[in-house]
Amino acid sequence: MIGVASRLCNVHPQTLRQYERLGLVNPSRVGQKNRLYSMVDIQRVQRIQRLTQEIGVNLAGVEIILRLLEDMDKMREDMESQFEEFRSEAERRIQNLLMNSNLPIRKDEQLLPSLRLEWRRPEI
Repeated sequence: MIGVASRLCNVHPQTLRQYERLGLVNPSRVGQKNRLYSMVDIQRVQRIQRLTQEIGVNLAGVEIILRLLEDMDKMREDMESQFEEFRSEAERRIQNLLMNSNLPIRKDEQLLPSLRLEWRRPEI
């Protein structure tokens, strides 16, 4: 509900309506009147507040920043997926090579080490 969300975010309900009109947040609807804000929506509003109040970004800039952050998330997911496909294919090829080899091979571990990618999203 908008009243609860406004208290959690420390903003006026009209501000939440404005963010929704601008497409910055998109709460789900219960019936035709009531908005239902998820925790993701609340965190998004809090991020918007940090950008506008602490950094001084206007709402047009906020929209661009949020879109760029979403694009970065999608690119990260895509990169991780492609990397996993590459790793699986490399391991499959190595296995094929070793099947016809007399080299001693440990069977209890993967041939390729797993790369640990840590994604650090900027604190905004």
